[in-house]
Amino acid sequence: MNKWIKWAIVAVVVVVALGAGAVFVYTQFLVDSDPELTTEDLSEIVSGTDESEPAGTEVPPGTDAPVETDAPVETDAPGDTADTDGAASDSAASDFDGTWTPSRDSLFGYRVDEQIAGVDVTATGRSNEIEGSLEIDGTTATIDVTVLVENITSDDSRRDAQFKGRIMEADEFPQATFVTTEPIEFGEIPADGEQVTVPVTGDVTLKGVSNNVTFEATAEVGEDRIGVLGNIPVVFADYGIDNPSFGAIRTEDEGLIEFILVFEPA
Repeated sequence: MNKWIKWAIVAVVVVVALGAGAVFVYTQFLVDSDPELTTEDLSEIVSGTDESEPAGTEVPPGTDAPVETDAPVETDAPGDTADTDGAASDSAASDFDGTWTPSRDSLFGYRVDEQIAGVDVTATGRSNEIEGSLEIDGTTATIDVTVLVENITSDDSRRDAQFKGRIMEADEFPQATFVTTEPIEFGEIPADGEQVTVPVTGDVTLKGVSNNVTFEATAEVGEDRIGVLGNIPVVFADYGIDNPSFGAIRTEDEGLIEFILVFEPA
């Protein structure tokens, strides 16, 4: 009898060890979280050096090959214009006036810290299918963007099913939106390759609930595109979102919306 008890204990220990090993392998090697978006990413995307689709092309939904569009009209970079009495800089800023729309090089998504059976991991989901506009008037701007929740995907289809289902209820609340409620004041349009960081205030709407937020965003101007990098802290309860914890997966009560919005002339 003692022999069988010993073997039972050994078997339990082996099962536990195998389970712990499986969790470790899954969390350390199979969970493929996207890295945090940085100012370096912003520069690479705006300049087209991150192997994304080159400026002047679009990838229509459901196709793989880019479709050539009209080449952008070249304008003098703001940094190349001499500023004597202020008129030159005003003229350079006006080169950007008008409506700009998001390109498929944009990224919008979430970042949430979680534990799987006690092991810390980070869950991320992203989409590059973004609608909306950037309106520029001199050195002020407004932004209005919309993302379909169902298009935000992670590295795990099971997580995506939970995210689109019980967490975000995408069937009932299909859109996530952000719209500025105060004009963004840049002071001056940065020269090509330069970055400027400014406060941005606007309404974030998730699951049909809107909250007014203020955060810092970094903008960079390229030859024919404008990039905006930022992240917005989100407390789930503020948007009527229950803590996403499920089974052995435990999550924090808050996360981040993170984005690089890349705009091209409309």
